[in-house]
Parts: sequence; C-alpha cells; structure tokens
Amino acid sequence: MLWKKVDKLMGNRFEISVVGSNENWCSDKINLAIEEIKRIERLLTTFSTDSVTFQINENAGNKPIVVPDEVFNLIERCQMISRITQGAFDISYGSLDKRFWNFDTQMTSLPDPETAKKSVALINYENIILDKENKTIFLKNKGMRIGFGGIGKGYAAEMAKKILLQNGVESGIVNASGDLTAWGTQENGQAWTIGVANPNHRNDIFSTFKITNKAVATSGNYEKFVIINNKKYSHTIDPKTGYPVSGIKSVTIIAENAEIADALATPVTVMGIEVGMDFINQLKHIGCIIIDDYDRKYFSNNITLT
Repeated sequence: MLWKKVDKLMGNRFEISVVGSNENWCSDKINLAIEEIKRIERLLTTFSTDSVTFQINENAGNKPIVVPDEVFNLIERCQMISRITQGAFDISYGSLDKRFWNFDTQMTSLPDPETAKKSVALINYENIILDKENKTIFLKNKGMRIGFGGIGKGYAAEMAKKILLQNGVESGIVNASGDLTAWGTQENGQAWTIGVANPNHRNDIFSTFKITNKAVATSGNYEKFVIINNKKYSHTIDPKTGYPVSGIKSVTIIAENAEIADALATPVTVMGIEVGMDFINQLKHIGCIIIDDYDRKYFSNNITLT
C-alpha cells in the first residue's frame, strides 16, 4: 500500500509518501522522517536563539563559532555551489533588508540602483570563513547573516529519505513544497510520475516525466512577485545588483539528490535563460526546464518529457 502524510515543517508543506505492507508500519516510518526534518529545522533556523545559524549570525564580525560537522559540511557544499555559480547562489543573502524587498501591494517602484546595490553590500560568500581544522564558521563583517532558504528544504528532504531507507522503506517520496526526492517504485512496479507545475495555474501541470532515485526542484515567480510598469519581478534577488530578477517564470531542476536540485534552481533563475542553460549543460546528470515570461519552454540537452 501507499501511505501519505502531510505536515507543516520548516514553514513549508511537506508530503511524505511510503510504500509498505500496512498502515501502522508506514505511519511509524513517516513519523521518523518527520522527527528528522524537525531536527534539521532546529539546527538551521534563523528564528530561534538556540540554533547554530543564529549563533553564527549573532557573532558576525566578532568571532568564529564552532559548529557540528553536519552544519560545517553543509556550509562547505554551499560555498562550492557559490563558486561554480559565480555567486548567483549565496547563503549570505540573509543580510537583505526584508522591509526593503517586501513584494507586497505597497511596492510600486524599484529603488534606485545605488540603494539597491547598498542593500546587497554584505552579501559575499567569500566573506564566510571556514576553518576545517577547528570546525568553525566566521562571518567576516558585522551585519552579515547566513540563511539556508535556498538549500534547506532539499537538504531536509534528502536526510528524511536517508532515515526512511535506513528503516527499510524501499520506495517513497519526500516532497518539500515542490522540492522532492523519489526512490524505488510505485505499488504497481512503475517509476514515479512527477508533474511540472504550470506557472500560470499552480494546480495545473504542463508536463510529466517518470523518475526513480532522482530529485526534482522548482523555483517559480508565481509564489511572490510584484508588477511595476507592466513588468513582473520575482522575489528572487540578484546578489550582485540588488535587483529582483525578471524574465523567467519558473526553473525546474532534475538531479541525483534534492539538495543539489534545490540549490541550483535559484541561481539558474538569477543567471537568466542563456547563461543558466549553458551552465546546466556543462554539469553531468543534471537536467533543467525553464519557462520564460512569455510561456516559452527551454530544455537542457538531456531532458526527455512525456
């Protein structure tokens, strides 16, 4: 049987599905996955004074903080993604003033370029200093802040999958609000069918494809955006300019694991269609689908859809 459970975790809707012999067995396994996601949330959240992330941010420009291996390794992987995307992915985006980019109905004009530039002055992954020997993280400048919004859901989905596999779940899906990882097969032995959301109608799908032992993540401007002078700007900010990006409605990444898929969806949005697709085509085992503001679809070299 296929058993599903939906829960609000990390401020997002998580849906966990497992294939198992009976309801109690499936339910027990799902609860283990939920506990793991809650553990990761406690570790990475910026909203709790107890979290490691809070301690790192609180001591920015002051002193390095010793962190658990898990957090150190995650930040190390984030830094690697920042390097290969030339800063289009950057966990030090946390210093962005949320009042400045509120994407609500009151926002009727973009700030002038100088103000926008100042808003991202503290965003620079090169100023996150990692000391491998002492397992410390140090933010070089006062006011710097890190956040895991661009990778945290994917990481949690992957860790939940790991727990499920360790506990005998041979087939399942962990879906973290569109960042999902799937393994094994459906009850009928078929691969899982995944739908790509239509960015104009979130509940519709424009396409489907079959996957197993793969992950998918979608970043779309249909969640939060503002329209200024008939142009749509998404809530994704380009860390170099301080301006919201425009031109792309959604980016879907297909990868070996959810952490990578989640982490690559935003930088491709920031890079734009041509540069983003060129970047993806240089990576092994990564696929990408982009939908632009005019509903044109672009596919990386290794994508086949049904």
